[in-house]
Amino acid sequence: MISKRHIFKLALVIAVIVISYLVFSRPHYPQLFSNMDKVGHLGSFFCLSLLTYLAFRPKWYLLTAILSIYAIFIELVQARLPYRSASLADFVADMAGILLFYFCLWSYQRYFRAAKLTESP
Repeated sequence: MISKRHIFKLALVIAVIVISYLVFSRPHYPQLFSNMDKVGHLGSFFCLSLLTYLAFRPKWYLLTAILSIYAIFIELVQARLPYRSASLADFVADMAGILLFYFCLWSYQRYFRAAKLTESP
């Protein structure tokens, strides 16, 4: 039987493959607005955080450490590619994506805790 966690694990693997392809390949997409790359990093790491959380439910520090290592790996590889460049701002955007995920998770959990308190029996 396929569980939700198995689906999230598969989605996480697919997301890592797609994101890795996008960050390591030669860019073929136009920059529609300034700092579009940073928004992409933030969104990618928000999604990776969400999928990792749903697939494994790790402690916050473990998820953050693993995704931080992946973010550093991305920048180190990009520094070696002639058509890419490493950027501290990209790493900061990656960390902001993780932080945004945890802020949304905290807000979601707080909302539902408050909703349960106000539910009528």
